[in-house]
Amino acid sequence: MSALIRCLRPHQWAKNLLVALPLLAAHRLGDAEAWLRVAIAFASFCLGASAMYVLNDLRDRESDRQHPEKSKRPIASGEVTPQTAMTLMVVCVLAAAALSWLLPVDFAAWLACYLGLSGLYSWRLKRMLMLDVLTLAALYAVRLLAGGAAVEVPLSPWLLAFGMFMFLSIAFAKRYTELHALDGEGREQSPGRAYLVVDLDLIRTLGPTSGYMAVLVFALYLNSADATFLYPRVDWLWLICPLLLYWITRLWFAAQRGTLHHDPVVFALTDKASYAVGVAVLVVSAIASMPAS
Repeated sequence: MSALIRCLRPHQWAKNLLVALPLLAAHRLGDAEAWLRVAIAFASFCLGASAMYVLNDLRDRESDRQHPEKSKRPIASGEVTPQTAMTLMVVCVLAAAALSWLLPVDFAAWLACYLGLSGLYSWRLKRMLMLDVLTLAALYAVRLLAGGAAVEVPLSPWLLAFGMFMFLSIAFAKRYTELHALDGEGREQSPGRAYLVVDLDLIRTLGPTSGYMAVLVFALYLNSADATFLYPRVDWLWLICPLLLYWITRLWFAAQRGTLHHDPVVFALTDKASYAVGVAVLVVSAIASMPAS
């Protein structure tokens, strides 16, 4: 049972909290029915994402056995047989689909899009240069779109643009840590990937730049009519810019020093500074939302 639970990667479910962001951005905090929809959407995406992680581990079990950390995964280590893993994947997909029908049909469409894109990523795209990180960023964005569909809130182009650049930076960080570890072992290429150790310098440039572009989008948003309409004290939101710059730079310093976990989500969940930044962003957002005196 422990091995089956690890196959589902429950620590990755934190990514699915993104489905709540459209509701928060729309300032509908007191809408109990909408929060129920968000909870169902979250559960549906957790099941769907876990199914795709199982599929990914099934397909990558041979290359995972050559990785110092991934070789400990239940399927790669032999704790869970491929037949059992396949059954687990099917059950999760069916359960996710069943939950999706409790929500608007657009949500089910986005969930199907997520599952299809994830499956394509595991089958082919993860082995293609640049398309893999673009796909990872797109999968984050689909969560936002699905969250908006669940509560019937149209997504702002500002939020989508911010998310794409931020998620792209995180995806690059994931690839960077893998290559950095291989460089330390004297190897030249990541197993099952299209990246070479000589690509480290380029990724080290593209990754932080993508994150800083997200902050630029946020800064431009603060000068828009949308921000002024939603936030009576919009000037307070400028404090979020240095907070985001600090977090992105901290992430890439950790990557450069080889202390970043190969999964940036694990880093964020175990890093006290990340929690402090998150709390500070929430406090500033709350102050900015207060009526102007």
